[in-house]
Amino acid sequence: MSVKFGSAGAPESFYAQGFKSSLDMPAWLADMGLTAYEYQCSRGVKIKEEMARELGERARRHGVALSIHAPYYINLSTEEPEKKVKTKGYILDSLRVARWMGATTVVFHPGGGPGTDRRGTFDRAKTLFKEILRDAAEEGLDDILLAPETMGKLNQIGSLDEILELCTMAEKVVPCVDFGHLNAVTQGNLKSKEDFARVLDKIAVTLGKEALAGLHIHFSPIEFTKAGEKKHWTLKESYLYGPDFTPLAELIWERSLEPVIICESAGTQAEDALVFKQIYEKLNPNK
Repeated sequence: MSVKFGSAGAPESFYAQGFKSSLDMPAWLADMGLTAYEYQCSRGVKIKEEMARELGERARRHGVALSIHAPYYINLSTEEPEKKVKTKGYILDSLRVARWMGATTVVFHPGGGPGTDRRGTFDRAKTLFKEILRDAAEEGLDDILLAPETMGKLNQIGSLDEILELCTMAEKVVPCVDFGHLNAVTQGNLKSKEDFARVLDKIAVTLGKEALAGLHIHFSPIEFTKAGEKKHWTLKESYLYGPDFTPLAELIWERSLEPVIICESAGTQAEDALVFKQIYEKLNPNK
C-alpha cells in the first residue's frame, strides 16, 4: 500500500479537454499520476449497475482506488418518518453502488442541525444509524466501509468527537476527516504540526492506531465565518483561508501512514491533489 491522492468528482479541466463521461476519469487521473477517485452521488444515486461495474473495472485496470460520496440529503437526526426512510435508502443505495464498483468506502454527511439539545439530536442520529447498520448487514453490505464525515458548520452534526462516537458503533464504520471543515469550525486553528497531530492522536486513542493508518481524508481550502464553513476555494487562495497541507504531509510521512487523500477544491480538485502529492513526495528522498 501507499498514500493515495485523488479527486472528488471531475475537475473543470477534465471537461475542458473534451471528456464527458466519468468512465474516462480513472485513465485520466492515472495519466496525471493520481491514484484515487471519489465518485459523487451527492445529488442522488443515479448511476446504473452496468456503468458502475464498468467504472470499477477501469479503475482497477488503472490502479485507481474508488470511494463514493453519498447524497447530501442524508439526515440521521430527522424526526420525520418519510425522511428516515429516504436517509436509509440513500445510504443503502450508495453501498449497493459501491458493491458494483468495488469501491471500498462510502462517505456521508450525518446531517441535521443540533438545535438547542445537541446531545439529544445526536442520540437520535445514533438510533437511526444503528438501524441502517443492521439493514446493511442483513443485505451483506457490511464489509464496505461507511465513513461519516467531519462537518464544517457549527449547526451541523459532525464534530470530530461526534464522528468518532459514530465510528465506535461498528467495526466497518470509519471516519472521513475533512481537515478543511475542521479548520473552519475551529476558526482557522489548524496551523501547526501540533494542531494536526492532536486530531490524529484523538483518532488513534478512540479507535486505535489501525484506524489511523488507512485514514480517509478530505482536504481543500475553505473560507469560513463565525458559523463555520462558507465556501470551497482552490490552492491559489489557500493562503487566505487555509489549512496548509504541509504539516499534515509531514505527520503522514513521520508516522508511516497510508491514507487516501481526496481533494475537494472548487474546480481544480485533481490539479490540487497533484500538488498535495508533490508536497508529500518531497519528504521522501526515495521517491
